Amino acid sequence: MTLRSLLWRALALLSLALGLIGILLPVLPTVPFLLLAAWAAGKGWPALETWLLNHAHFGPHIRAWREHGAVPRRAKWLASLMMALSAAALTLTPLHLALKIGVPTLMLVVAIWLWRRPEN
Repeated sequence: MTLRSLLWRALALLSLALGLIGILLPVLPTVPFLLLAAWAAGKGWPALETWLLNHAHFGPHIRAWREHGAVPRRAKWLASLMMALSAAALTLTPLHLALKIGVPTLMLVVAIWLWRRPEN
């Protein structure tokens, strides 16, 4: 096994672990990490990629993203809600004003992009 393959596997495992932690922690997104895990596994661990693609719960979402760039409506709502709550929480922090404006602006751009994605 090459160093390159080991690095792809490490990225796949790290992403998978973060995605699984995201199931328990609402502030950590699950799906982007699972998409990254499947992508990295495809580069260096085909068996893990196959397992993720055939997973009963996550597989359909990963395949929909790969085939159509589709995001489920429920995921759009949850992501938008979490971004809105995060933006609101930022207003209560002592952060610099530029961050209090910049971060929510970036989240708004992400939300607009997300809602423009097709749904599965």
